[in-house]
Amino acid sequence: MGLIVQKYGGSSLANAEAIGHVAGRIVAAAETGTKVVVVVSAMGNTTDNLFDLAHRVALVPAPRELDLLLSTGEIVSSTLLAMALRSRGRDAIAFSGAQAGIRTNQSHGMARIAFVEPQRIVSELDLGKIVVVAGFQGITDEMDVTTLGRGASDLSAVALAAALKADICEVYTDVEGVYTADPRLVPKARKMDRIGFEEMLEMASYGAKMNPRSIEFGMTYNMKILVASSISNVPGTLIHQGDTMDQTVGEIRNRVRSVLTDKDVAMITLKETKDCPGVAAAIFEPLAAASISIDEIVQSVGAEGVTDLSFTVKRAEADQALEVATEVAREMSGVEVSSLSDVAKISIVGTVMQDAPGYAAQMFRVLADQGINIEMITTSDIRITCIVDDSRVEAAAKALHTVFGLDNLN
Repeated sequence: MGLIVQKYGGSSLANAEAIGHVAGRIVAAAETGTKVVVVVSAMGNTTDNLFDLAHRVALVPAPRELDLLLSTGEIVSSTLLAMALRSRGRDAIAFSGAQAGIRTNQSHGMARIAFVEPQRIVSELDLGKIVVVAGFQGITDEMDVTTLGRGASDLSAVALAAALKADICEVYTDVEGVYTADPRLVPKARKMDRIGFEEMLEMASYGAKMNPRSIEFGMTYNMKILVASSISNVPGTLIHQGDTMDQTVGEIRNRVRSVLTDKDVAMITLKETKDCPGVAAAIFEPLAAASISIDEIVQSVGAEGVTDLSFTVKRAEADQALEVATEVAREMSGVEVSSLSDVAKISIVGTVMQDAPGYAAQMFRVLADQGINIEMITTSDIRITCIVDDSRVEAAAKALHTVFGLDNLN
């Protein structure tokens, strides 16, 4: 008898009818004789609504209480789904993250999973029950509820799948799989049948709709992840160990696997900082102390003892980051601080790009031909990212998708 872990997102559980539809899918899987564990997100916009409510009653909500509040959204989903399964003749039980054995550190709002104790889940599965787990949450050694970060029900599912040694972790959402680009921006975007963990990790970190830490977990424990639609029965995208690009090694234009976009970006620049040891630490330590997550960082080559340093953050943190950077600049004579909030990231990703030259030049030529200025450039072995004006990111995505041969991907 096999064991699978299924995860359903908030849009798949938005109302009673949607929950009933999901329950039907789960029953169908269980009737094959497979043991089923289900991880759920909060219904619809529940988490956003709870977050907004917390900030209406308190300017700065206490992190511990905020986590406890936000965790209730997934509790609602898990209990309702268990009820729906029981009404369809299947024995089911709902667990919070704590009851499911997900133990974390004490970093409220972005907790890390320390370990998973799945014994209670195993016991209930052995009794023939379907186990429904509230995602996005865990509990500390001090018995405080924590949340794992936005979108982290994916992480809950993969972590449980690894701990239970499941055959596969199936992530069901409102899209049919992983695409070569955002279909809302690029109508010719194509769904991929399969993709390696390394590429998917870059994609998740730079705009794709998957939690990056869930991909890291899958990679670490070699847990296959299927991303598919909760509405249709169209085959999804399998994320797995290994490279799927061998068939295109001889063709430079097809070595780019995907074009990614992200508009949740703001850029801050400190101009003419001193080019000496300790300056970068003096800038980023206060940002870290303010719990501001930094994404891209670029420092220009120093000249005459000074250099420019730019970094990006999420737009929601832009004002706070600018305030912290401005305070730091006041302590450094001659440093100017500027910010841009109307920017976006455009990236190309492909695991074998590192083995052949020309990708950067080709990408930059495409952007130049579109009249798109580049504010910042960062790279990894399998990714090239440019910061551009957000009003031009759609044109950039379409052009890059075409030039790198993704419009007609087989």
